Amino acid sequence: MNMDNGFFKNVEKKTGVNMSDILELANSLQNANFKDEKTVRNVIRRVSQIANKPVNKETEDKIVKSIVNDGKQLDFNTISKMINKK
Repeated sequence: MNMDNGFFKNVEKKTGVNMSDILELANSLQNANFKDEKTVRNVIRRVSQIANKPVNKETEDKIVKSIVNDGKQLDFNTISKMINKK
């Protein structure tokens, strides 16, 4: 995937989020098993770390439940919205 580096630099500047972290996360999501609670928890923690938005236990439990039980499709945007919704 070759995107314009300027685009990434802009996103990094605006969000303070490192694009290589995001790409690494996106790659790890492709083969992840979202029916596995441990996997889902790890992903949520990783996203909250990258986004620099701590997630409390209660919020994490809600997100995990909604993903594992509802079979929600998980991607960076979904998790990001959930984390920011607090």
